Amino acid sequence: QVQVVESGGGLVQPGGSLSLSCAVSGNIARIYHMDWYRQAPGKERELVAFFTHSGSRRYTDLAKGRFTISRDDLKNTMYLHMGSLKPEDTANYFCKIQTIGGGASKNYWGQGTNVAVSS
Repeated sequence: QVQVVESGGGLVQPGGSLSLSCAVSGNIARIYHMDWYRQAPGKERELVAFFTHSGSRRYTDLAKGRFTISRDDLKNTMYLHMGSLKPEDTANYFCKIQTIGGGASKNYWGQGTNVAVSS
């Protein structure tokens, strides 16, 4: 089992910055992928950025140039640093942790943290 807790959301003005955290605990030895997703009101959940199993960073088009991800393995925490925020970035931001072991893959989601971009 893996527990995932996101934090750091809040209200920010357009053009501002915000950093989110994703704390992971439990059976972390089997982590294969660590992803950031978001879901805006009335829209489908979409991938923002992720770490591959080798630790490489990947960004989707909505994140390139504005968002970066990092991780602190000592704290078992992943971060999403967001800049140049726009009202359309308003969403609930989630972590998804994929584990692999025993021939099976499992996905664990947190509850999300809300980000509102508004003046």
